[in-house]
Amino acid sequence: MTPPPPTGLLAELTHRCPLACPYCSNPLELVRAERELDTATWARVFCEAADLGVLQLHLSGGEPASRRDLEALVAAAREAGLYTNLITSGIGLTEERLKRLAAAGLDHVQLSLQDVEAESSDRIGGYAGYERKRAVAAWTRSLGLALTLNAPLHRANVHNAARFIELALEMDCGRIEMAHIQYYGWALANRAALLPTRAQLDETIALVAAARERLKGRLVLDFVIPDYYADAPKACMGGWGREVIVVAPDGAAMPCHAAAGLPGMSFLNVRDASLAAIWSGSEAFNRFRGTHWMREPCRGCANAEIDWGGCRCQARALAGAAEATDPACTLSPRHEAMRAIAEAEAYAPPPPYRYRRMGG
Repeated sequence: MTPPPPTGLLAELTHRCPLACPYCSNPLELVRAERELDTATWARVFCEAADLGVLQLHLSGGEPASRRDLEALVAAAREAGLYTNLITSGIGLTEERLKRLAAAGLDHVQLSLQDVEAESSDRIGGYAGYERKRAVAAWTRSLGLALTLNAPLHRANVHNAARFIELALEMDCGRIEMAHIQYYGWALANRAALLPTRAQLDETIALVAAARERLKGRLVLDFVIPDYYADAPKACMGGWGREVIVVAPDGAAMPCHAAAGLPGMSFLNVRDASLAAIWSGSEAFNRFRGTHWMREPCRGCANAEIDWGGCRCQARALAGAAEATDPACTLSPRHEAMRAIAEAEAYAPPPPYRYRRMGG
């Protein structure tokens, strides 16, 4: 059966990044610059995505501004008819470069901020970039581009959740994404330093609910809780192979940006196959697509076609197999162990961060 067309393409242009965030979600093995796709190949992929039915292109990394051809890539996306969103730390952007990107057809900027104060933000990111980020937000809005503030939440900044919302309003954002860190890849190595307490989470849930009501029609608030406190899994990436294609810097096409860490999985490369062939026919995309692969208690569950089994990477990390029930679900035999990890680590003194660098 041919799957419905995807709506989004996440183009990870590079793994190079000036920041060293301890919660980095990129794979443990990063792609070096010499293995990155060239401009022409990315342009072809963008056209194939549009032909496949993709509407939104998310240019990500690493830091996409590390690519010297970013303007050309944005222009290629516009020519293909895609709505283009730049997911950026702001480092590597100047006012003049943003003007060139806007002229090339950029529609939206999604700007990450590690905290609301310079000292804390720069410490978390391992780079003195706070002031540049504030400037990028101002330049973005002066150019008439849509702006989203990304606020990755964890133990060190969750107490500033209200101030993140205030800052989004001050920056004239249309949307703020307040997503608690999810613990795969590099973030898993820093879990004990990043997990918030249950009390911190509950306070934030109430704060976001009140802000959503107060700011309805003015600011969209997207909020994601950490799976370690969840009772049900989320539909990761909208469901495996259902909504989004991820293309890594070297051209590997995946259903999820963390899927490269799953053992026994092989991914077709856009250098060798069309995006349409990969989406419909590759073993990797069909492996966990739909419900046919599910074991009990997922098989036949009333939520099977709502959460689509949750996160395969988390199941592998905490339950030992990608096919296992996501431990975020109360029906998982690993659920209580997952909750116990949160209770033990979130209330213990946090260890120092293991910062993420290209060298490891």
